[in-house]
Amino acid sequence: MHRIFLLLVLFLITHLGYASSILIPMDADTQKNHLKAYGITYWVLSKQQKVQWLLNYRGGSFLLPDGELIRKECQIRGVSFEILSDDQANSILDEISSPSKNQDAVILEKAPKIAVYSPKENQPWDDAVTMALTYAEIPYVTVYDEEVLDDKLALYDWLHLHHEDFTGQYGKFYGAYRATPWYIEGKKEAEKLARKLGFDKVSDEKLAVALKIRNYVIGGGFMFAMCSATDSFDIALAADGVDICEPMFDGDPSDPNYQASLDFDKTFAFTDFTLERSPVKYEFSSIDMTSKRGNVPKEQDYFSLMDFSAKWDAVPTMLCQNHTSLVKGFMGQTTAFNRSEIKPTVLVLGENKLNGEARYIHGIKGKGFFTFYGGHDPEDYQHRVGDPKTELELHPTSPGYRLILNNVLFPAARKKKQKT
Repeated sequence: MHRIFLLLVLFLITHLGYASSILIPMDADTQKNHLKAYGITYWVLSKQQKVQWLLNYRGGSFLLPDGELIRKECQIRGVSFEILSDDQANSILDEISSPSKNQDAVILEKAPKIAVYSPKENQPWDDAVTMALTYAEIPYVTVYDEEVLDDKLALYDWLHLHHEDFTGQYGKFYGAYRATPWYIEGKKEAEKLARKLGFDKVSDEKLAVALKIRNYVIGGGFMFAMCSATDSFDIALAADGVDICEPMFDGDPSDPNYQASLDFDKTFAFTDFTLERSPVKYEFSSIDMTSKRGNVPKEQDYFSLMDFSAKWDAVPTMLCQNHTSLVKGFMGQTTAFNRSEIKPTVLVLGENKLNGEARYIHGIKGKGFFTFYGGHDPEDYQHRVGDPKTELELHPTSPGYRLILNNVLFPAARKKKQKT
């Protein structure tokens, strides 16, 4: 009896001490579905439970509280996980805290409220971020000009902008697509919306939207932009009070020598850029590297993620978490950014040194943050108008899409005083 009692006690001690935490590994060898792992983490946060993001530990793994519901949810979504005892979890945290390790544990406190800026009507292209959110099962709300101008952005922690034109030039699609039904209808709808909102021109209305978004970020919001939303946003800010649109876009001539009237102090990320004057050229300015990068073979088109100090530079480290430091390149209307036209206060998170281009950048504006990511779709090298959307079921471990989802979780991090 005494032996049976001892065995029972040992069993209970072992059992009670074994299931305290769940580790969601994010390395290349272990995790079967990196993208849905972010969704699991968001789901746990939405249940008012905290998560620890283990920066630079096994690809940026997540440490979750243990629970039968969480285990089942991981199994349902196909996310790899490991059960850790108290001792195992504490051992990992001790290892991470060592001054000799470029690692850190950041506490994620609450699920951020997400808004995606997108027109209500269907567009002949797809948005990588909405595809990532949908696949990861992270909820979001769609907003557009009416909601932005009605100050509804204050309801959200994180705002995404994608293939958008804030300059009022209809995406510079005039040269190739001006006779297509979707372009004609889109132009009519944009003009109708501008009039409804009290503006004579689409360019004026889009500037007003850009200024509202600017104020949202300055007030403490998080903004993530991809493709043409990056440079067209800054161009609109720099051209505040200047007519840069030709007659086919707004019905009257542009201001003479408008280039000299740009105010680069108003922009977030870019400076000293030159606007593309031709209305038939599918390009906004010298910021974009698409036509300058030469004939880069697809098989050789990669960019590298920068290495930051996890303990001293937690924000850029979070944004660069991945299971690889080398990410496949992909194109877009705005593929990459000219390094020489990025403000010195902006951090380059990902770059292709051979081409002299930045692919992924981050900065602070007022109390808020912004991240710009060049290219249109991380798993569709040259996505064209009308191409079928990417099926993320075929790319569950995509490093390029992981960068998007890093930005989704970034606002959930506990704010702490940065070391100086």
